Amino acid sequence: MRVIAFNGSPRKDGNTALLLSYVLGELQEQGIETELYQLGGRKIRGFRACYKCRENKDRRCAVQDDVLNECAEKMFAADGIVIGSPTYFADLTAETKALIDRAGFVSGANGGLLKRKVGAAVVAVRRAGSIHVFDSINHFFLITQMIVPGSSYWNMGIGLGKGEVSADEEGVRTMKTLGQNMAWLLKRLHE
Repeated sequence: MRVIAFNGSPRKDGNTALLLSYVLGELQEQGIETELYQLGGRKIRGFRACYKCRENKDRRCAVQDDVLNECAEKMFAADGIVIGSPTYFADLTAETKALIDRAGFVSGANGGLLKRKVGAAVVAVRRAGSIHVFDSINHFFLITQMIVPGSSYWNMGIGLGKGEVSADEEGVRTMKTLGQNMAWLLKRLHE
C-alpha cells in the first residue's frame, strides 16, 4: 500500500510539513509506503475549464507546463492521499486549490480515478480559519467518492512560527491518531 502526501505550503519544512510528518510516521510504522511531495512554491496553474481532458480521456490535464500531471499520476497510483495546507486568510493555498480542482476534474473525466481511495486533510493554522480549509479539502475527497477517516479532533495544528505546531499537544495527537486510523482503514480495504 502507498500513500502520497502533498504539502501545499511554500515552506517545505514549516508547520504543515511537520504535521504531515506525524501522520506519515504512523503510516510507516504500520508498514505503509509513504511519499511527501512538496507542492507549495512550485508552478501549478489554476483550473482553466478547457475540458480537453473530457475529450482526450488520457488521465492527463491538457495543460502541460506545470506539475499537475506529475501530481495526478501520483494520486491515481496511490491507495491513500493526504493533502496539507496552511491557512491563508481562512482558506487554502493557491497551489492546493489548483491541485484539487484540476486533479479532481481529470479524475472525473476519466471515470473516477480517485474513487474509493482514502483521503485525509491536514491543516496548519495560527489561530482561526482552519475549518474552512479542512472543509475545502474534504469536499474534494467526498465529491471524488473517496473515503475519509476521522481522528480525535479536526485535523489541524496550531502554531505561527516555524515548528510551533509541535508544541500543540492536541494537534500532534490528532495527527498521530489520523495516521493510525488511516492505516487501519487502508488495511481493511485491502483485505
